[in-house]
Amino acid sequence: MTPADLAAAVLDAVRGAVEGGELRVDVPPEAVIERPKGREHGDYATNIALRLAKPAGRPPREVAEVIAVRLRQRAGVSAVEVAGPGFLNVTLDSAAQGALVESIVTAGSSYGHTTTLAGQRINLEFVSANPVGPLHVGQVRWAAVGDALARLLQANAAEVCREYYFNDAGSQIDRFGASLHALAHGRPVPEGGYKGDYVADVATAVVREHPEVMNLLDAEAGPVFARAGIDQMFAQVKASLARLGVQFDVFFNERDLHTSGRLTETVERLRAAGHVFEQDGAVWLRTTTFGDDKDRVIVRGDGTPTYFCADLAYYLDKRERGFDRVVIILGADHHGYVPRMRAMVRCLGEDPDQTLEIPIGQLVTVSGSKLSKRAGNLVTLDELVAAVGPDAARYAMARSSMDSTIDLNVDVWSSKTSDNPVFYVQYAHARIASLLRNAAELSIDRGEVAAADLSRLESEREGDLLRALGEFPRVVASAAELRAPHRIARYLEELAGTYHRFYDDCRILPRGDEEPTPETVPRLWLCEATRLVLANGLGLLGVSAPDRM
Repeated sequence: MTPADLAAAVLDAVRGAVEGGELRVDVPPEAVIERPKGREHGDYATNIALRLAKPAGRPPREVAEVIAVRLRQRAGVSAVEVAGPGFLNVTLDSAAQGALVESIVTAGSSYGHTTTLAGQRINLEFVSANPVGPLHVGQVRWAAVGDALARLLQANAAEVCREYYFNDAGSQIDRFGASLHALAHGRPVPEGGYKGDYVADVATAVVREHPEVMNLLDAEAGPVFARAGIDQMFAQVKASLARLGVQFDVFFNERDLHTSGRLTETVERLRAAGHVFEQDGAVWLRTTTFGDDKDRVIVRGDGTPTYFCADLAYYLDKRERGFDRVVIILGADHHGYVPRMRAMVRCLGEDPDQTLEIPIGQLVTVSGSKLSKRAGNLVTLDELVAAVGPDAARYAMARSSMDSTIDLNVDVWSSKTSDNPVFYVQYAHARIASLLRNAAELSIDRGEVAAADLSRLESEREGDLLRALGEFPRVVASAAELRAPHRIARYLEELAGTYHRFYDDCRILPRGDEEPTPETVPRLWLCEATRLVLANGLGLLGVSAPDRM
């Protein structure tokens, strides 16, 4: 019996009590099933009686006892205890617990997936780095977290579009082109320009691909260097993301907003809504009406749109592509962006509580002896991947809550010890894969999981492992709902620890000339179920599940 099965049984018990006249309440749409901290409190617990007490007009423990009477009659439930202020602690019989193994093995790679977000179309924008520099370690975090979040949302049946916004318009592009032009001619970079080894490398590459640019007048050469240089940087960005295993569905170019007329359309829509005014030759948006600390210029006095205008036009473009919700992951330096963007969305006549999310993440610091010094204080994505590998880079970035800072020591994350969290989890998967290979070499036939006597999985360690496996769908659903991929990582580490304790305490394979015991095959299937959950969880983080280490 899975937690979902138990939740359905609890609701059936409530429904039966209502139909029998024992409770006068509306049957709730769901029942929360949790794993108690201690085994003495049963296998699972629910607060359903506490939730129904007030509408029922009765004490919670009294409501709990009414539900418990019916729940005790359910097949697979061996005991139901009313505890504390009105919790129901449920203990399953060994056959019901063991049936979870069959459910996991049968579901395979889809175990843990839910339909909680079915019907939602979500546009998820992340990374969206400045195109005039290489991706740095902070952007690794948003790449890893964003891709993991996309996988989580899809695992809960949402339709997700991974989108990268390429800021290839504006004055920084002109300065980048001027910097490349100067370096190509051996001149100093102009004030406010871009410096660094990578800029010189790009200048060299542009000249190699477009040698005619060296013969152009300065006014003509700047735009050529800018466009060709940005193309070079964009190719590098895509290659770096590919090394991390991150792919995007859409790369959206900011300049398309400028050339398509979308910016003008956005201004006219805002004007028609009555939120635009003109002052000092500029066009302003009255965002203070919706809580912003000041009104915002959307078209400058010289007629050029501001980035606020581009952001609104881009938001509208996403909405008009049919996305119900626009999610934009940003770094800590964008805190002030959130209230102004929400105010601007309200100016468009939309409710940002329903259509817009802007998770803000914190900074990353990196240390360790394995880092290259070529980039100075800037650690690039490529350097981090080279130092620790893509799996560790992704796991390290997704393991912490977005609102907490990360201090990443590459020496720890590249080590092959249990101090390295991703190695610890991957090792558990590899250990199980090795165990299953050994079983095959001993000619132990597991047969079909449906034929295994899974009721023999009744020891304390087996129960701990089964309850941990049963938690996975709930963890996946809550991680998606809360936009918290780190919950998957922490779950996997707990599961790996629970498995290692089971392995140490429960003999699985026979030794020497021993014959298999009645517990051998059930335990092998329990190991297979654990392997599947570890692989599924690592897959949600975009991390591999190796069979050998």
